[in-house]
Amino acid sequence: MFSIEHDFDATIVTLVDEGETPLQEDVIVSTFEECVTVQQYDPRTDRTQSITLSITQMKDLIAAVALPEGVYTRGR
Repeated sequence: MFSIEHDFDATIVTLVDEGETPLQEDVIVSTFEECVTVQQYDPRTDRTQSITLSITQMKDLIAAVALPEGVYTRGR
């Protein structure tokens, strides 16, 4: 399951793990004009882990999901 929210300066997608146990914590993807952040709570450390991707990195990640193993460059 996932939800989509549009805020003033960001679009936020929350991914909820509904698979079989052990379930993972929710993943929150926030898209801004200049970057994308991915956050997930880590119960082992009791902290939220966060990474920031440039828009180009996010586009590469989206393209990579459907491709077979290999090294690629995206056309502009």
